[in-house]
Amino acid sequence: MNDSRDVIVIGGGISGTSAAYELARRGTPVMLLERGDLHSMASGWSLAGVRQSGRHPAELPLAQAAVRRWEHLAEELESDVEYRQDGNLRLAVTIGDLPTIRRVVDEGNASGIVMEYIDGSDAVRELAPAITPTVAGASFCPTDGHANNCLTVQALARAAQRHGAEIRTGIEVTSLRVDGDRITGVETADGAISAGTVVLAAGIYTPRLLAPLNLDLPLDIVLCPVVQTDVMEPMLKPVLGVSDGSFAGRQEASGRFRLTGESHPWREARHTRANTTPSMGQVQAMIAGALDVLPVLADMRINRIWGGLIDRTPDVIPVIEKIPHYDGLVVAAGFSGHGFCLGPVTGEILADLAITGTTHHPIDAFTLARFAAGVARKELQLHG
Repeated sequence: MNDSRDVIVIGGGISGTSAAYELARRGTPVMLLERGDLHSMASGWSLAGVRQSGRHPAELPLAQAAVRRWEHLAEELESDVEYRQDGNLRLAVTIGDLPTIRRVVDEGNASGIVMEYIDGSDAVRELAPAITPTVAGASFCPTDGHANNCLTVQALARAAQRHGAEIRTGIEVTSLRVDGDRITGVETADGAISAGTVVLAAGIYTPRLLAPLNLDLPLDIVLCPVVQTDVMEPMLKPVLGVSDGSFAGRQEASGRFRLTGESHPWREARHTRANTTPSMGQVQAMIAGALDVLPVLADMRINRIWGGLIDRTPDVIPVIEKIPHYDGLVVAAGFSGHGFCLGPVTGEILADLAITGTTHHPIDAFTLARFAAGVARKELQLHG
C-alpha cells in the first residue's frame, strides 16, 4: 500500500469519526484507519451519556459546546442517533451521600449549569418512578441526556464519506513515520501511507504509537463491566448515576437497559474478547448496585454482558493537543470514560488543529506536558 492523504486519522471511535467528518466537510482530503471495526472499543461499549454535570472545570466548556451540537446533530448528520435530552440524576443512595450531591449541585450552578437539588425519595421518583423508594435525594441536570453510541459513530462515518473521506477498517497502524521532527505518515501491516498530518485518536493504543517518539502518555487501563437487558416498557427517561460513581444506567430508546459498574485494573498488552470479559465478582457487584437503585430490574432477563476498556489519565481528563515537538501530529486520547459527550466538539478541535494549528475552544489544560510536571491523581468515577 503506497498512498497519500493530507490528513490521516487513526481511530474509529467518536473522536476519530467526528474528526474525519469535520475535516472532510471543510474540504480536506482525509483517510480514517481503524484496526478493528468502527465503535469497537470505548465508543461502542460506553453508557453513551451526554453530560455536563459533574465535569472537571476544564472539560465543562467543551461539554456545554457539545450539548449545543447534540441538540441538532441528527438533522446535521441526516440520521437518527437516538439523542434524548431527558436529564441526568445523580443519586444519594443513603443520607451520608447527601453532602456529595449538594456539592455537585452547588458547583454546577456556580459554573453556569442549571442544576437542581431533589430532596427525598418522593421528589426523585416524580422524575423517575422506577427508582427505589429508599433513595435519600439526588442532583438533577435537565439539559443532560444520552444517545445511541453505535448509531452516532456510524452516522458520523457516513457523513464523512459523503464529504469525500475514505474510511478503512481492519487496518492496524504499526508506527508513525517520522522525518526529523516532522510526521510524514503511518506504517501499517499493508504498507506505508503518507500524510501531511496525523490525528492520533487510538484510545488505549495511543501510548504505544507515541513511545518511539519519546512521548510518554501515562494511561492506566481499567475494565468496566456492562450489562444490557432485554426490552422493557418505557420507565426511565434520565440517565442515572450514584454519588460514588460505582453504578450508572439508562434505558435506551430500544427499551433495553444499559448498566455499568465499578472498573478494575486491566494490564494485558492487547485486548481480546476473552481478556475483556468482566469477572463474576464485577458482574455480581454491578447487578447488586443496579437492583439497589432499580429493583424493578430483578425479574428482567439479561441480553448481553461485556467489558469495556477505559484509557484513564492520572487526572482523568484527556490529552487534546497539536504536539509541539513534532510538526504534523495531533493527539486526542485519555478521555477516561467520559469522552462520548465531547465527541462532536472534539472533532471540531482536531480539525482546527490539523488545518490551522489552533482552535477557539479552550484546551490549554489538556497538554501532554502536564504529566512530566506532575499532576494530582484522581479517582475515576462514571456518572453517565
